[in-house]
Amino acid sequence: MATATASLRALERFKRKRKPKANEPKIELAGLLERICGVDLTQVVGLNVLTVLLIVSEIGVDMSKWRSAKAFCSWLGLCPGNKISGGKILDSRTRQVVNRVADALRLAAQSAGRTETCLGIFYRRKKAHLGAPKAITATARKLACLIYRLLKHNQPYQEPDPAIYQLRVQKSALAKLQRQAVALGYTLRPTAPVPA
Repeated sequence: MATATASLRALERFKRKRKPKANEPKIELAGLLERICGVDLTQVVGLNVLTVLLIVSEIGVDMSKWRSAKAFCSWLGLCPGNKISGGKILDSRTRQVVNRVADALRLAAQSAGRTETCLGIFYRRKKAHLGAPKAITATARKLACLIYRLLKHNQPYQEPDPAIYQLRVQKSALAKLQRQAVALGYTLRPTAPVPA
């Protein structure tokens, strides 16, 4: 019994000692960044201390510079630039903007895509539909909107439940199928009860 507790203590000590990464700052910045921003942005999936430090150093914490989250995303170059002439869409690629925050958000979106959170589910759904580059940009845009709202309203981040998000996605897909069936003159009948 004594050897088991001693080995557990040694294992806990081993887990606590973590080798610092090469670019990791020597001081603890998470508390300072939370005090500067008013909100702990490192709680957002995909954002670490260095990413938040880069974002705050580039854009600051005053979100009144942009009239809305859409304007902020457009400034970052994460929105599609629709070029329309005569009602025909000529081009809808995102604008080429040299912005370190956009690059950091794209990297954060890639890392968030590997998690089992709502952002990860969103990323994988877009990746299956549009491909990886567009999915990264779409998830980066979602992160930018989230950062804008957190900094503007100074509210703490609350991670939504992935199961509820998945159910909402399934309900919207079912509603879309029902609309398409009605437009084609068909009716859909479930083979099993639909979860509420």
